[in-house]
Amino acid sequence: MKNEMSIGRGLFIERLHEEAEKTRFSMRVREEGRVLSTGDGIAAVSGLGEARLYELVELKNGNTGIVFDLRSEELGVVLLAGEGEIMAGDEVMRTGRTAYVNAGDELLGRVVNALGEPMDGGPAPAGAISYPIERQAPPIVKREHVSTPLMTGIKVMDSMFPIGRGQRELIIGDPSTGKTSICVDAIINQKKRGKNPDVLSIYAAIGLKKTHVIKIIDELKTYGDFSRTIVLAAYASDSLGMQYIAPYSAMALAEYFLDRGRDVLLVLDDLTKHAEAYRSLSLLLNRHPGREAYPGDIFFLHARLLERAARMAPEYGGGSITALPVAETQQGRISSYIPTNLISITDGQIYLDSLLFDKGFRPAVDVGRSVSRIGGKAQERVLKEVSERLKIDYSRFLEVEVFTKFGARLEEETSKLLGRGIRLREILRQPRLHPLPIDEEVMTFWAINSGALDRFEPELAEKACLDILARIKKALPRVMDEIRDKGSLERSGRSAVNEFLSSLK
Repeated sequence: MKNEMSIGRGLFIERLHEEAEKTRFSMRVREEGRVLSTGDGIAAVSGLGEARLYELVELKNGNTGIVFDLRSEELGVVLLAGEGEIMAGDEVMRTGRTAYVNAGDELLGRVVNALGEPMDGGPAPAGAISYPIERQAPPIVKREHVSTPLMTGIKVMDSMFPIGRGQRELIIGDPSTGKTSICVDAIINQKKRGKNPDVLSIYAAIGLKKTHVIKIIDELKTYGDFSRTIVLAAYASDSLGMQYIAPYSAMALAEYFLDRGRDVLLVLDDLTKHAEAYRSLSLLLNRHPGREAYPGDIFFLHARLLERAARMAPEYGGGSITALPVAETQQGRISSYIPTNLISITDGQIYLDSLLFDKGFRPAVDVGRSVSRIGGKAQERVLKEVSERLKIDYSRFLEVEVFTKFGARLEEETSKLLGRGIRLREILRQPRLHPLPIDEEVMTFWAINSGALDRFEPELAEKACLDILARIKKALPRVMDEIRDKGSLERSGRSAVNEFLSSLK
């Protein structure tokens, strides 16, 4: 029934696109305009008195632009490509539709630009359909509560700051603190295994260097399942118009799969550069700047984007879009304009601290500043049990650790808390590109909760934990399979794990 409803809704949407094509053709015949001037990716156009805001227009040689500014005598059009080929006097024609992106299953495993056109040298997707990049967010009555986990494979996140399908979790921090690495690891972890086999991934690179994006693509191909991933790239060298529409195009691609009942992980890397592109466009269009020189509608710009990420109710397809937007801070100023806006829009944030990163604690997640407001309701039961008091105990450890710097004398209970916290911090270290399955995460925290690591020196805790984990996998394979496949563990399995860990003390 769910598949029939999803297919029916997809066919209905395709019919809407066909009607839009007919409207586009008729309006193209009716109304034409002329380019008055061009420069810096902006064209001034006259003669299109009926054009609408954000409408797509066609220019010379198949180039396109978006109506961005409505004036009494002319229009401000943001060019998407080919500015050098456009001259004053060239014809401009309305299309009667908003900008669109090519979407379809054929794009999986491909690298595309912000219009859905392949950039990897492969053939154009034959079965792709046009999807509008602007779309209203689903109303609340069509949404479902976030109750299904999305595992990232990152120990500190899955235990303390879990994410559910349909959630919006901001990744925030200074430059070069590992924000993109967390997102890449989360995508790699979506390859088929255990309870997480059906999540597709879309990585949107906005304003990044081409060499950096190529490196990310190579990592996804080497460590992940690239056949279930789409990379949408708007490089720093691309036009401001392409950088502006990139996150909306990526969201439209995600909505294509959402309408078909699929679950999608969407990474927007990063929205700070997107805001800078929009600020540049606004200044070129002579719009008055507001706070920190950003336009006054920058909050609405990101809110209308991220509100489209949701988990749909079963009667409306049951798909979900989980968004991981990335934002950059400068010198830890989490209260600056764009990060503050995004924090208020999203359902929590993972804050990466540069001091922790410099000390070698990676991923450098600041436990005190990070939060996941709704993900705890979606956390797997067995993982929730072993990490229930983890964040509280770790926060207490950080408070106690401050006093050790002054040589304060500690009570026995405080010393135990300090020792456990140091060992916990060591096992929370995790190398890049190596996300863990849920069974290994559960056993890692089970080992430290049982006290099996207490006999090891703190600097040896990580190595000892890996050794214990390898022995558990060899001695209790059925228990590991049960955790990985069901996300829970029966009483007999719990007894077996406790007995095994007790024998190690």
